[in-house]
Amino acid sequence: MFIEIPNYKTLDLKNIVCDYNGTIAKDGKLLNGVGELFKKLTKDFKVFVITADTFGSVQKELQGFDIEIIVLKSTHHTVEKKDFLNSIGAQNSIAIGNGNNDSLMLQEANISIALIGDEGCSVKTLKNADIVCKNILDALELIIYPKRLIATLRE
Repeated sequence: MFIEIPNYKTLDLKNIVCDYNGTIAKDGKLLNGVGELFKKLTKDFKVFVITADTFGSVQKELQGFDIEIIVLKSTHHTVEKKDFLNSIGAQNSIAIGNGNNDSLMLQEANISIALIGDEGCSVKTLKNADIVCKNILDALELIIYPKRLIATLRE
């Protein structure tokens, strides 16, 4: 998706990278409404979910969606998330997260969205975001309806 944001950036977005728990899921369960929005987004974007899979449920919850799941393996999740984003092309990516371990991923992404949901949001992650949303549905709809994204970021 190509988006021109006046006096801000020109975007050529191909990827969406989401954290799992606290971002698209709560206590290991996919939040209501996320699946329907992912079905729309996977028509135009490659969608990745990157997670430590604390509850061991990500595979089951995202079964049937055209989404690539990355389960973190190291003990340095912040760096591992950033490195993954860079491996797929940070300049062509939107990153969405809320936790402290999302901070570098949001810093590197061309567009980053921090969420203040039920788990709250790390201040470090908040400072690295281009946009802050109250929940994942609002964040994903910014991508589905890019004029909202333009309205938020234009100068």
